[in-house]
Amino acid sequence: MKTVLVTGMPGSGKEEFIKIAKEMGYDIVRMGDVVRRWAKKNAIDMDDKGIGGFAHSERERHDYGIWAQRTLESITDKNTVIDGVRGQAEMDIFRNEIGEELTVVAVYASPMTRYQRLINRGRDDAPQNFTEFQNRDHRELKWGLGEVIALADYTLVNEYTLKNFHTKAKELLKTINDE
Repeated sequence: MKTVLVTGMPGSGKEEFIKIAKEMGYDIVRMGDVVRRWAKKNAIDMDDKGIGGFAHSERERHDYGIWAQRTLESITDKNTVIDGVRGQAEMDIFRNEIGEELTVVAVYASPMTRYQRLINRGRDDAPQNFTEFQNRDHRELKWGLGEVIALADYTLVNEYTLKNFHTKAKELLKTINDE
């Protein structure tokens, strides 16, 4: 069983990587879904501010690995991609539990590219302006996301065509499967 942690800043293209992994037979586990389930149980507003604030307060209340701990129960015995790792504490929990079958992939895109993507996809949690976008980035970087990206086993740059990115994602997943 191979487990891939996919990480990257909001709007970098993680969802496109996941789409390719799913086509290749991977199970998909989204840490954000785990956060949203817990937020719903706790009657938290389901907007970016509510969910982001809840995720942060749980990290401060328990520890910065709480969301990894809560995500572990969702991992099956199949090849799996876990989306949403935000910090070193989370990565350490996954490494300790999964071991050598774990690979970390960072997806990178420039801030302006990511901002445009977030606006264009039109989700409820999309930033209303560039300042809000930057605030979200800073919040996620405070959790240690930059460190996870820097320490990834592989980095995929997503600044070109979608077709190009899909090709690179398929090639990388094949490489990981063959390791």
